[in-house]
Amino acid sequence: MVSLDKAVIARLQKGEDHFEILVDPDAAAQLIEGKEVDIVSNLAVDAIFRDSKKGTHASKESLEKHFGTDNVEEIARQIILKGDIQLTTEQRHEMQEKKRKRIIDIIARNAMDPRTKTPHPRQRIELAMEEAGVHIDPFKPVDQQVKTVVEALRPIIPISMEQIKISVKIPSQYIGKAYGFVRNYGVLEREDWQSDGSWLGIIRLPAGMQTDFYEKLNEITKGNVNTRILK
Repeated sequence: MVSLDKAVIARLQKGEDHFEILVDPDAAAQLIEGKEVDIVSNLAVDAIFRDSKKGTHASKESLEKHFGTDNVEEIARQIILKGDIQLTTEQRHEMQEKKRKRIIDIIARNAMDPRTKTPHPRQRIELAMEEAGVHIDPFKPVDQQVKTVVEALRPIIPISMEQIKISVKIPSQYIGKAYGFVRNYGVLEREDWQSDGSWLGIIRLPAGMQTDFYEKLNEITKGNVNTRILK
């Protein structure tokens, strides 16, 4: 169970009846994002309230009437997904910051400058988000917010969310380590073993990952590798 200090009130109005639960805000956010969550273990009190501050429980009759059940877990899920969640200012800021970092990670990993075909550094994305006045919703799923954020960034920086294809040629003496790395890094679309023992492959990966890919591949092969972005 979550402590009362950390729990927040989630409310849902059904006609003239009012229902509340005391829930961990992070668990509620995960449920809204579609993740599997053990809701009961994330409640401060295993109960549905009419008024949680007064400790007044909802009647079994009202639960059956509006939810068709008096099962706490099923009702708690509905309250979280359909109702309102009350956060303190500190909790809201903390959850927004966590989601902001996740959104930046996804954009940095998948986006690029379509003019140069190179990734955008994290700092450039962060500054553009600040300039665009991007608002992060602590409960809206991250994948939905990524699309909104990218659209907000387009007037500020040239940005494209796409994958790229890279041709990679590895000399025979480095195939042992490099081959497995390349195969596991992205989607291997084609491969050919050359007569001189070298390996030629085409890999598809998120645009933002190419810098990291090049750095690690060059480290493995000591720079003895040929790469080329394919159009």
